[in-house]
Amino acid sequence: MKSNTLTTILNGVLAFSLLLSVIFCLQFIFLTREVRAIGAQLTGINTYRSTMQALANDCVAYSEKNPAINPILESVGMKPKAVPTKQPGTH
Repeated sequence: MKSNTLTTILNGVLAFSLLLSVIFCLQFIFLTREVRAIGAQLTGINTYRSTMQALANDCVAYSEKNPAINPILESVGMKPKAVPTKQPGTH
């Protein structure tokens, strides 16, 4: 009878271990999916950011040829505001 009790206890421990293994496996699967989704979002954000940075650099380069764009660039903070210089003889 002792071996029957020991077998029952070991079967219970095995069932508990199996249940924990299934729970941990499911958690791993769901967390892996979430990490992949966040990684895809991060890639999209970085692509968008680099595109916008390239556009901003192009706008600043364009402002050297056409200064009419400077007020727009100054309003969004891409160029420092031009400080008006005093004319000689003006107070």
